[in-house]
Amino acid sequence: MTGPRFEAVAAELRERIALGDFAASGALESEAELGRRYEVSRVTVRKALERLRDEGLIAARRGAGWYVRSGTSFGQTLALGSFRHARSAVTDAGLALTRTVTGYEYRPVPPDVATLLRTNGEALRVRAVRLAGGNPLDVVTEWVPLAFASPVSRADAEEPGVWETLRRQGHDIDVVRQSIAATAATESVAQGLDTTTGAPVLLVRRLAVRADGTPLALSEHRYLGHRFRLEVEFRGGPGTEPPGVTPV
Repeated sequence: MTGPRFEAVAAELRERIALGDFAASGALESEAELGRRYEVSRVTVRKALERLRDEGLIAARRGAGWYVRSGTSFGQTLALGSFRHARSAVTDAGLALTRTVTGYEYRPVPPDVATLLRTNGEALRVRAVRLAGGNPLDVVTEWVPLAFASPVSRADAEEPGVWETLRRQGHDIDVVRQSIAATAATESVAQGLDTTTGAPVLLVRRLAVRADGTPLALSEHRYLGHRFRLEVEFRGGPGTEPPGVTPV
């Protein structure tokens, strides 16, 4: 983590707030835990938290730590008929989609990932950059629990990809739960997308779940804001029951 370290930590926490990672209790990890997670000093963590406090995103409770302020983030559930992978959208445009793995390792899962994947300890983490027609499309981070990760080699993670490799191993995906947030590129994401730090980024988190309810894989895609969009078709017109909005 280079540059102003507290800014990078603040950017990571903004993303997690936008994605609703703290929705259950609203409580952030302790300052000591945040320092270990982001490998920074307690002073750096405090500066990052104070920046978010000044932005009105979080507040401190005496003796209880830091909490996301009520009404800071909202999640709206959209009922979709099917999941359409980005590959089809790119190839439909007549462009080649290529994927380069930039990181492949087994490492301890952070708390938010552990909650989503219902696993503790280590998991496979894959990082990659995808290009559409030779231009950066997104930076991808994927996590796979140890129970399913062994067939996924580094070569497989690059082609045909993590999710497709799991499917070919007989792991059918029953449900994909998707969260979408607008955020800004951190320094490492900006490098992968060949843009500037702070550029608009569309963050899409996808959790693949098997028919038995077991989480199979988690992916986070950070798209250049001006190069990708998500389109949703609604059934019914005015007067029909709208999707509910749940405050986080």
